[in-house]
Amino acid sequence: MAKIELKNVRKSYGAVEVIKGIDLEIRKGEFMVFVGPSGCGKSTLLRLISGLEGITSGDLVFDGERVNNVLPSNRGIAMVFQSYALYPHMKVYDNMAFGMKLAGASKDERDKRVREAARLLQIEHLLDRLPRQLSGGQRQRVAIGRAITRDPRVFLFDEPLSNLDAALRVATRLEIAKLHHDMSDVTMVYVTHDQVEAMTLADRICVLRDGRVEQVGTPSELYEAPANVFVAGFIGSPKMNFLKGRFAEAETCATLGIRSEHIDLVDGPGPDVWTGKVVHGEDLGSDNYVFVDIGAEEPVLVRQPGKLNTPLGTELHLRPQPQNIHRFGEDDRPVEVRRPEMA
Repeated sequence: MAKIELKNVRKSYGAVEVIKGIDLEIRKGEFMVFVGPSGCGKSTLLRLISGLEGITSGDLVFDGERVNNVLPSNRGIAMVFQSYALYPHMKVYDNMAFGMKLAGASKDERDKRVREAARLLQIEHLLDRLPRQLSGGQRQRVAIGRAITRDPRVFLFDEPLSNLDAALRVATRLEIAKLHHDMSDVTMVYVTHDQVEAMTLADRICVLRDGRVEQVGTPSELYEAPANVFVAGFIGSPKMNFLKGRFAEAETCATLGIRSEHIDLVDGPGPDVWTGKVVHGEDLGSDNYVFVDIGAEEPVLVRQPGKLNTPLGTELHLRPQPQNIHRFGEDDRPVEVRRPEMA
């Protein structure tokens, strides 16, 4: 495993700076996930760590050693891309063994590592097949297996599930989580635009925007204590409700944030109760999402477990749970609101 440190790392393409001074420590053996919207720099950052792109300025350090000018092949990394990049004319066994063969590993060593990786990923029965005979999920597991056989210090994943359908994404996500558990001595860095993947896989998440780090923390830390409005809106599915105007002013802030599961339905009007009409509903089976127009800039999304009979136009009374309200100032950062003590 390796401890990875990025010290004021910057990357420019000509006059365009895409990575703007990132300081980050990735601990030995942890699963770090980079998330952010398209164009935020997460894949570029991964390529800087891999050595596929050169750093413009700053330092990249593996276990105390500066590796800015170390070749990718000498960094002890293995990378899994969203495109499987398998050799179509080679069987699965040969695809997985090819990198070791180039590195000069013995036939016995190659066989041992390929079969151990295949066992770990439950693809032993696929070793004699060609890539065209595999499903998308199976191809991605072969690509992961090929990386495992290199016995890396660091695993880098660049949106490995983006080409899979919803069911395969879930299944392969479970395989990657199991891989992290079984290979706890390997540091893993994973890039995705899907914050559900990030929440379910990560030990810690690094949220990026416009080439800068917005917040680093555990999934729970980011969900419960976002550093700003951007993180609050990006982490969590469905995304947090944001209200301004009179709703925020009532809480002495510029923007009020409340998650859909932290809004209760109550019987009638009252203090701190919002009243509005249902404009849309989504029945997900286990949950119901109800969109209620309360006169804010956008309808408020309320998440309720089980079945909920709320035809369009139904009037509902909503009470946000006071302990779960997020208050943000004009700078989009959290503000503390001191309430007077009750007599």
